[in-house]
Amino acid sequence: MKICGVRLLKKNNPPVAILAALMAVVFLGASPLRAAEKPTINITAYTIDAQLDPDAHSLKATARVTFTSLEPLDTVAFQLHGALKVNKVTDSANHVLSGERGTDATIRLTLPAALSKGQTTTFTFDYEGVLSGSEESPVEGLKLASIGSPISYLFYPARWFPMTGYLTDRFTADIHISVPEGYRVAGSGAVTPITQSGGTFEFRWDKPGFPGTIIAGKFNPIAAPSASYVHIWTTDARKSTAPEFADTAAKEFNFFTGIFGPAESVHFNVVEIPDDTLPAYWAPEIAAIPGSRMSSKGNFRLLANTVSRQWWGSQVSPATLNDAWITNGMSRYAELMYLEEEGGQSALQKAVVDVSAGALAYDTIPLSGIGRDDAFSPEFQSSTLEKGALVFHMLRWEVGDDSFRNILKATLTQFADKPIRTSDFMKLAESQSQQQLTAFFAQWIDGTGAPEFTDKYTVYRLGNNKGFRTIGEIGQDLDLFRMPVELKIETDGKTETRRIDVVGTDSQYVVDTFGRPRHISLDPNNWLLKNSPDMTVRIAILRGQQLIAQGDTTGAIGEYQKALTANPNSSLASYRIGEALFNQRNYQASANAYRDALRGDDDPKWTEVWSHIQLGKIFDVTGQRDRAVNEYREAVQTNDNTQGALNEARQYLQAPYKREESND
Repeated sequence: MKICGVRLLKKNNPPVAILAALMAVVFLGASPLRAAEKPTINITAYTIDAQLDPDAHSLKATARVTFTSLEPLDTVAFQLHGALKVNKVTDSANHVLSGERGTDATIRLTLPAALSKGQTTTFTFDYEGVLSGSEESPVEGLKLASIGSPISYLFYPARWFPMTGYLTDRFTADIHISVPEGYRVAGSGAVTPITQSGGTFEFRWDKPGFPGTIIAGKFNPIAAPSASYVHIWTTDARKSTAPEFADTAAKEFNFFTGIFGPAESVHFNVVEIPDDTLPAYWAPEIAAIPGSRMSSKGNFRLLANTVSRQWWGSQVSPATLNDAWITNGMSRYAELMYLEEEGGQSALQKAVVDVSAGALAYDTIPLSGIGRDDAFSPEFQSSTLEKGALVFHMLRWEVGDDSFRNILKATLTQFADKPIRTSDFMKLAESQSQQQLTAFFAQWIDGTGAPEFTDKYTVYRLGNNKGFRTIGEIGQDLDLFRMPVELKIETDGKTETRRIDVVGTDSQYVVDTFGRPRHISLDPNNWLLKNSPDMTVRIAILRGQQLIAQGDTTGAIGEYQKALTANPNSSLASYRIGEALFNQRNYQASANAYRDALRGDDDPKWTEVWSHIQLGKIFDVTGQRDRAVNEYREAVQTNDNTQGALNEARQYLQAPYKREESND
């Protein structure tokens, strides 16, 4: 399950820990926007009147933009979707402004009179255009705005209205959207009754935030059976799964309310979007989910991540992109906290391993400096989401559950409807935990890298039947590292755990146990971000998957080969090589790789069933039906239905697999 113009993983592709990649890899195929420059204006309010014509795929809009200059200015720059033509811009005195459009969605306006620092004014933009694909999108190759039937969507990052300060510039908004009969519109702060169909829908969000997402469609909203404040907006094709999915959203919303406190609004809408855009998006009061993912069985983590954005993103936002790890990271960790609630600590531990690979995949720039990267780059996404999540996970271990929850609630209370800086969060964490956390934040926010632990120990028998004494030394390679590490000692009798303060490269410990120690493990519950030979394999495979998403098959195979160098028996690395070669129609080399996967370490277990299925497909497309049938039978005999494997094997037992020409 880990995973856009950009290429989504095919429906039949088996999981890879797709969830962790779902949000992190979503922008990989795109040419990202430039890294944030120093802001020169602060937009505070919008009044937008827009008409959507699904048949013509067109938008006509007028936007009144109120902003304050942060320095003396004789020109002002905004960003607007490249497919939208600006007809006219006027200032507060109704003077028509001249300007020019850049190639990066920028509109630069020349002012008749310079603005002084701190001056507030309002510009009015009249604009229109056709929005039907990814052409001229602010992120090349990725559809962020599309008008059509049965669903139209205008996401905030699409720049469908003039804006600056992506993710950081909070604003209020009055938005009026006109649509044909039969359409309903979802947005933040709805004033229009939910029952209205067609006409003009009014939205008013009067708290500084990010209310700039609009979704219109042939929806028939229904309330969640378990919570009347949660509504799900779907087309008729998704009606059967809507009630259960709405109940899951309500359950997650209630869980997060219990941990974080009340959300900004008592209203919450889960809204269907097409499958050709992001794997999920959020806005105040909104979780936008593709229709194909509106199933509680396999997508509750994706939904949990999106629901948590009502707190981490909407209620609190980063002051700069260098602070985005706070909201991005905590939304990912909120997802993991819900996973822990549903599946127990073992489910959390397993997920942390996958997230750790993402955290270390591009760990070359500290989180405190990540804003220099493009906001849609894999480096930025991986660092702020995955490493950010691990920072929260480790902070929880460092300060304890009670203090950790107090830190989260205090953050949301003190910075409600405000931006937060990393320095603010650090001070708040120390005050709530009553601990000195300088070393913690220096390592994980201002530094890069992760420790790789070693443990040397000797066991002595104590006299007078007093048991055994273990004297050991924990080693790791980061000189400035300082954190508690869990030590687990399995004995002939009771299992003992200790919390050992590891400082510098070598730290000694002494533990007495009654039973003879049989096995000693460091950090058995995965509380720390750490390197290991296994992690090296995971990182290489993850980077390979991300290169596949970008269309770089050769580079991906190179990463998979690095994984095999670290672990020649890695079934997953061999499977991924087979997958890449299969897509290139290099069938013999692909078959060899799948055979290597079957002879490997069988980790993860699903590589066995899917290797047999893929071998069956190779035999089918090369005209060897008898051998194909044998592989499909082998797949069925595994009794492993991961990602519908058994159903697929049985399907091709009935009729040969045929490769479509469009799969080139």
